[in-house]
Amino acid sequence: MDPIILSRLQFAVATIVHFFYVPLTIGLSFFIAIMETRYVKTGDEKFKKQAQFWGRIFLINFVLGVVTGIALEFQFGTNWALYSKFVGDIFGSLLAIEATLAFFLESTFIGIWAFGWNRVPKKVHLASIWLVAFAGTISALWILLANGFMQHPVGYQIEDGVAKLSSFVDVITNPYGWWMYLHTVFGAFLLTGFLVMGISAWHLFAGRSVEFFTTSFRLGSTFALVFSILLALAGHQLGQVTAEYQKSKFAAMESVWETQEGADMHLIKFPHFTREEGNAVEALPLPGFLSFLAGNDFKHKVIGLKDIDEKDRPLVWPVFYSFRLMVALGCLFLLVAIGTFFIRGMVASLGWGLWVYILLIPLPYLALQLGWLVTELGRQPWVVFGLMYTADAGSPPVDWYQILLTLLVMIGVYGAITIAGFTLMIKSALNSPQNQVEHYV
Repeated sequence: MDPIILSRLQFAVATIVHFFYVPLTIGLSFFIAIMETRYVKTGDEKFKKQAQFWGRIFLINFVLGVVTGIALEFQFGTNWALYSKFVGDIFGSLLAIEATLAFFLESTFIGIWAFGWNRVPKKVHLASIWLVAFAGTISALWILLANGFMQHPVGYQIEDGVAKLSSFVDVITNPYGWWMYLHTVFGAFLLTGFLVMGISAWHLFAGRSVEFFTTSFRLGSTFALVFSILLALAGHQLGQVTAEYQKSKFAAMESVWETQEGADMHLIKFPHFTREEGNAVEALPLPGFLSFLAGNDFKHKVIGLKDIDEKDRPLVWPVFYSFRLMVALGCLFLLVAIGTFFIRGMVASLGWGLWVYILLIPLPYLALQLGWLVTELGRQPWVVFGLMYTADAGSPPVDWYQILLTLLVMIGVYGAITIAGFTLMIKSALNSPQNQVEHYV
């Protein structure tokens, strides 16, 4: 067995499970902060109950995110020693800032918020959840700037075979990292909107706490509409920086084999499931639309995979299908969000129509995971694009059976954590808001 493949699988398991919790942590913190702001401004207890109800789900999710994220940083040393040596001067500084600034701020004030109900002044308590919310987004920024360097390395120079930081400003203004950040954060807010609508719809369908869940549904629908639009715009810009800086990934995303100007986008396309060049099916072209997506110009030149060295190409079919499904889900979310905006005033009377929102809950999670598959699989075979191959980034002293053993252990542990965590969140989500305590002790 190949140690590199096993290490990639191990990192993928940790990342996928961890990323189930990160987006909701980001989005739901702002949702709660808005509800508590309304409580402090109006004194209306129903908004306090909103913050407490959704806050319990948030706290469970936050704890699970922290626990599942710990193993990720350890793997840089255990499984990816040569990678860590190569980019440590750059990558390490960004992770250090994330931990000492953002995560420290988030972890400190989440304690004040969770245990401070009726113990600290209202405005102090409100400030604590806003600080938690902003710290979460700042944490995501530093992580994604680090990943942005892997996608589009800037601000470095090679010395003695390793990448040394030459411009911190270039690293933190990397356009690839910023568009990844915006696309991810907008996705987190969209997920929050659909989750809130789905949970609210369940209670409305059961006829429980109608006024309470109508209020949360309306705010959730606002999140869904605003951020489905912003997500599409950020995705378009991310596609353009991908076309500029990662031509092999962009070509794989659309299975483009021939370099061409005025490239068409085919609504129906099926690439081969092997490394065989070309597509099995191409139909329903949109003339020049792919060129427009790549450069806002219907005559923009799109580089095909045949003009990229075969050893530097990603495996096309998983990148292509992940991207297509992600885009299809994004279009679905936008259509549902627009439709919901016009009927949100009568949501309590939708009856069986509420099940649309209940059944949609898992789909934003799926879309976010697909987005990361496109991002990471599309970068292959590079671990740092254009600088270091993934095959050269492992830890040579670590044998395959050691990685396999820890992989199996991790699957078991993470599986148990996920089952326990989702059980707690589902139980809390289905609980009546009247049963919420006023503080979490």
